[in-house]
Amino acid sequence: MSFNHINPLQWHQAVGIARASCARFFRDGGAPADALLAFGLPADDRAAQDWSRAVEAIAESLCAAPMRRAA
Repeated sequence: MSFNHINPLQWHQAVGIARASCARFFRDGGAPADALLAFGLPADDRAAQDWSRAVEAIAESLCAAPMRRAA
């Protein structure tokens, strides 16, 4: 994913939220896969084993444009 189109302030805040959420899971003895599942993200092999990749995946999902739905 290219981050050229994301507002730097939005990215900074999303990373902060993702880090705080992952810290709660870590403190409670959870795994990165648990944090990803809490945000509705698939727990693939790479992100499910590494906290930094989980934080980045969560921040990307927070910065993603919402899907448009038909009325």
